[in-house]
Amino acid sequence: MTQLYGLYGITDSELLPNDETLLDSVQKALEGGMRILQYRDKSSDTTRRLRQAKALVALCHQHNAVLLINDDVELAKLSGADGVHLGQGDGSPSQARAALGAQAIIGVTCHDQLELAQEAAAQGADYVAFGAFFPSKTKPNAKPAPLELLHTAQQEINAPVVAIGGITVDNAHQVIDAGAQMIAVVHALFAAADITAQARAFNQTFNRIED
Repeated sequence: MTQLYGLYGITDSELLPNDETLLDSVQKALEGGMRILQYRDKSSDTTRRLRQAKALVALCHQHNAVLLINDDVELAKLSGADGVHLGQGDGSPSQARAALGAQAIIGVTCHDQLELAQEAAAQGADYVAFGAFFPSKTKPNAKPAPLELLHTAQQEINAPVVAIGGITVDNAHQVIDAGAQMIAVVHALFAAADITAQARAFNQTFNRIED
């Protein structure tokens, strides 16, 4: 399995509204070192979503990166994606595992609750995600999560931890210091003037922590 570590990009269908913009922006992020991508499109256009998901699978695999599908196990299966990211209302990790197989990467949103992460890990989740840690454009009403939660989760849960919500190059070190192995980013990556340079800057944040 691909190492779950570093910059974790999430697409936005309003920010990246068509195939050309989506694929070009993802290509630039991959060139900057992003190795985990979540395809997030809440629309009902199943034809477009499958077309885009398949194209992103191919693009990510060219760069030794993985593609996860947001909230849709069936789309993950049809597109050949590497796994799925589940919200709290999108079924259990064990159900997704049964549908996608032993090699699938399955992540779960756990908001600000350690108990949800413990339950997800017990059901075989490959990673757990907490947030929002900072004000978020994608989910402005998300309940704030404390940084201490990341440290506690790292100590108590046998699965990599993702931090999400308002993360920028300037504040990423705070969640990494606190224990996040991955930082999930939407606008701060894909709305950047130079997406490749921004992806590199996020990855360098991890390198500074290691140094």
